Amino acid sequence: QVQLVESEGGLVQAGGSLRLSCAASGLTFSNYAMGWFRQAPGKDREFVAGIDWSGISTSYADSVKGRFTISRDNAKNTVYLQMNSLKPEDTAVYYCAAYRKICYMNNCSRDVRSWGQGTQVTVSS
Repeated sequence: QVQLVESEGGLVQAGGSLRLSCAASGLTFSNYAMGWFRQAPGKDREFVAGIDWSGISTSYADSVKGRFTISRDNAKNTVYLQMNSLKPEDTAVYYCAAYRKICYMNNCSRDVRSWGQGTQVTVSS
């Protein structure tokens, strides 16, 4: 049984930092790309950051580029999201995901195989 367990989020002031972690079990961790998504109230879930199986290739949503950093430790089956310079608009429930990237004729999509339970991040102004 696959389990993705996120660390506790929290309340932070604008401009502050927070680090999320996600521990995986029940899957061969290094076989999967890992990512973070978020969902704010009344909005669709959106992609935040992703990292390939090796940890070499990363991608970010434009809204977090330069502020967030995703990393992984395959020996610990854990993926991290370092969030700096937080803004009130970063307030959301953050979800960890294990996925496989599927590309066909230059079009790629993320086939999410498992989701974490989500953790609340609140940024006050």
